[in-house]
Amino acid sequence: MDDARRLWTLLEPLHAVTYFAPEARDAADAAGLRGFWMGYVAQRAAPLGAVGPDAAWACFHGFHRDRITRALPDAWALADPATCLASRLDGVDRALRRLLDDVPGGPDGEHVAEAAALAGAAADAADTAGRVLAAANQALPRPPEPHLALWQAATTLREHRGDGHVAALVTHGIGPVSAHRLKTAAGESASLRESRRLGEEVWASAGDGLLARGWLATDGALTDAGRAARDAVERDTDRAAAGPWRALGGTATDRLAELLGPLTDAAAAAIPFPNPIGLPRS
Repeated sequence: MDDARRLWTLLEPLHAVTYFAPEARDAADAAGLRGFWMGYVAQRAAPLGAVGPDAAWACFHGFHRDRITRALPDAWALADPATCLASRLDGVDRALRRLLDDVPGGPDGEHVAEAAALAGAAADAADTAGRVLAAANQALPRPPEPHLALWQAATTLREHRGDGHVAALVTHGIGPVSAHRLKTAAGESASLRESRRLGEEVWASAGDGLLARGWLATDGALTDAGRAARDAVERDTDRAAAGPWRALGGTATDRLAELLGPLTDAAAAAIPFPNPIGLPRS
């Protein structure tokens, strides 16, 4: 496994506590956001400012447009972007203080601080030209607390990878729902249609398009051509995500991976499997 993919599997669960930890959900509710998806959309989009649903949908890519228009712009009348940013940091603070309590030194100890410094250096080195969500998160002030600094770096790096993944999908002519059909057909997540509430007509239409391209068989399984196309997207995604790890260097990247192991295991306790974001169990 190359560094880009290896570090993604370690950093993504740390970022994802903002969606699934009860403390994070409570913070979103306290800010006035209504339900999981409004909280997800508003808090993820908040670094961009009070964007409309079309801009958020374009940046996120992996959603049917209706899922975004149900959250925006209504969310901004309940909690403006500054409030959303404060609430997501508050929720993550309380969640990670609990989840990382048993790791060496706790959430503010030397273990987490070293991981935060290394991940922060990688996040600072990320080239964000053409990567809107990564740039917006990279520009946010880095919290002084080690566990929050680590979370902020993890968030920037996951959005950096995500922006590159979107570019790869667009290059290969793969739309949001089609991307999920390919992922499901590859056996990586059986619940994406239900969790993202993709209707039968939308799901079937994406399948018909992939069938016409020779990427899906009539039984919905990936063909050899479909598997090759999906593998190409993943290779392009890994290649586009490699910059921060080249800048950090092999020795420091290996050290960060070593430090992240117990932190990732602790954070993963807050994440349901399967889950609406398609995060695989490591």
